[in-house]
Amino acid sequence: MDVRSGLGSKGEARHRRLALVFALAPLLSGCLLTSEATDAPVVDVPPLYRAATGAPKAALPAPDWWRGFRSRELTDFVERAHLANLDIAAAVARIEQADAQTRVAGAPLLPLITFEGDASRLGAGTAPSVGKLSTVLNASYEIDFWGKNRAALRSAEYTAVATRFDREVIVLSTVASVINTYFLILSAQDRLRIAHDNVKAATSILDVYQQRVNAGTSSGLDLAQQQSLVAQQRAAIPPLDQQLRQNIATLALLIGEAPANVTVRGGSLQRIVPQRVSTGLPSELLLQRPDIREAEAQLAAGEANVENARAALFPSIQLTGQGGFVSAALQTLFTPQSVIYSATASLTQPIFDGFKLWSTLEVQKGRRTELLQLYRKSIISGFTDVERALIAIRDLAEQERLQGDAVTTARRAYELSETQLRAGTVDVTTVLNTQRTLFTEQDQLAVVRLTRMQAIVSLFQALGGGWVIPEDLANERGAPRRTSN
Repeated sequence: MDVRSGLGSKGEARHRRLALVFALAPLLSGCLLTSEATDAPVVDVPPLYRAATGAPKAALPAPDWWRGFRSRELTDFVERAHLANLDIAAAVARIEQADAQTRVAGAPLLPLITFEGDASRLGAGTAPSVGKLSTVLNASYEIDFWGKNRAALRSAEYTAVATRFDREVIVLSTVASVINTYFLILSAQDRLRIAHDNVKAATSILDVYQQRVNAGTSSGLDLAQQQSLVAQQRAAIPPLDQQLRQNIATLALLIGEAPANVTVRGGSLQRIVPQRVSTGLPSELLLQRPDIREAEAQLAAGEANVENARAALFPSIQLTGQGGFVSAALQTLFTPQSVIYSATASLTQPIFDGFKLWSTLEVQKGRRTELLQLYRKSIISGFTDVERALIAIRDLAEQERLQGDAVTTARRAYELSETQLRAGTVDVTTVLNTQRTLFTEQDQLAVVRLTRMQAIVSLFQALGGGWVIPEDLANERGAPRRTSN
């Protein structure tokens, strides 16, 4: 989901960035949807989402799905987060570590060759000293007859794949956090405007009461009650200002900047376009969610560790060889007479080690079972996240519509009470109630709108955002293809 300014087409940029990610992906055997022990399904994949509407095979989210909110400033912050977020940078460093660890794990599959050079002179008493010069190459190699070293290498490779998927999880989480934080900023700006407008409206009513008190047609109690309402509305402003500025500081951290260097123009959440999100089929979620793919890779690494621990119970076959030159004088060191060599083969069978090897095997089997359950959980959690987001979007859209009606009704009541107040035909309790109702309903509408937009972001995140395995690899593995947007 990486987007950078100045790059070529979105598809080319995305594939360049993911080229290394999927270099080892073919090592995976596909989604491990059956248990090795029972050949039973790991999870039951539902045919469709219960809360989904529309065509189930509709287009999946675009790689740059955040552009659908139609905010240039938001898009700029997301792209800056891709480039400078420190959690993403740390995830890249973990990939480098995993790659290096893969090379370490693969080293035993190659011969070990060392060079030794030695020069010594030994003397005793008045006897002449004796010198010795030697240059020797030593080579050793363990025949991986039982696949122990190959299993260790596969485990490291799967772990390296998992770190790449982990980076994609962090990228997706970071993008969602940037968008949600930006929406919090816009919502705080909306609520601040509403609060200032409420203070202005309440002050206007206060002026009317002041005039009536001066004319002797209203009591001091009426004036005091309205003054209390004005004070309440003014007291609501500092917390909203605090939320606004603190969220700007949070956004600065997400894009890797000091808060003092970040300026947010913002605007209004009403200008953000609510997107309609296509969910696709539940089976596609197994490829769309990087956290599910990460759990799959970790499970494959756990299976390889079991193979490694099992192979350690069998004999180890070691070949060693030595060749070089030994001489008492430098001028005869590299002559045929000075050549030495040796070759040996050894077999080592564990007999009794305090049940260490057996216990190690049991540990790895237990770890594999744990990873299998975590893999199942990641899949079910993915289905759950999508269902929850779909329910929230549908209900919040209805709530926002009804809340808008409530604001319209409350404003009409407020305007009528203000007209009657100026005409002197309404009591103070009615005026206070209509003001409080309008002020509360307006603020609540802003809160509901924010919650709905966050639910849309949650659905994108639940679907894996725009991340998806490339089509060529998906076709090769018989996986579901994505349709073009």
